[in-house]
Amino acid sequence: MRLQEFIINDIKPLSSSSKIGELQELFNQLTYSHIPIKDDNDVFAGTFFETDVHCFDGEKSVSDYLYSLEDFYVRENTMWLDVLEAFAQNSANIMPVLNEKGDYIGYYELNDVIGLFNESPFFFEAGGVLVVEKGINDYSFSEISQIVESNNGKLLGAFISKMQNDIVQVTLKIGNTSLNDIIQTFRRYSYNIASGHEEDSFTQNLKERSDYLKKYLNI
Repeated sequence: MRLQEFIINDIKPLSSSSKIGELQELFNQLTYSHIPIKDDNDVFAGTFFETDVHCFDGEKSVSDYLYSLEDFYVRENTMWLDVLEAFAQNSANIMPVLNEKGDYIGYYELNDVIGLFNESPFFFEAGGVLVVEKGINDYSFSEISQIVESNNGKLLGAFISKMQNDIVQVTLKIGNTSLNDIIQTFRRYSYNIASGHEEDSFTQNLKERSDYLKKYLNI
């Protein structure tokens, strides 16, 4: 499904010549974090954040507070993952959409984009989630894919979920097979297993109990 099908245009940008009171009333009626603003030439100028607007003088003009505008938007051909990133970076639940000429054509709602994300195989396909980590200069996605597929696993998705102190953490969604063999192979390739998978935990517990029993019998 094309992301452009989710563009909504029922809210037109408020003119910079409008009163702040109009903007405040609009926020009271809606549940959006931001409202788009256009300048006197009908050109998209940015968005106002709800919390900021409620601190403004309602009798003043929107143009008196243009310094508080937040300048974020996406293009109509922006990929959905980049759109989702733009939402996160700007702590917004509404995202203005501009065409190639820079004209405002509508907006995305956060819930719609998240819903599209949830339709991806990473979420709805059956499988297990595994989190592995390795040095930032030592890992590669080709190696990760090879490890999964060499154990008859089906890699449904992978993304870097954390980078800290030269360590990269990669979250994987794997279908088609038990994760235990894959986990053991990752360990042979010097990956640390950051997630606790039930099968792997069970195996580890059995090994620990077996080692303890051996020590006990050798006393």
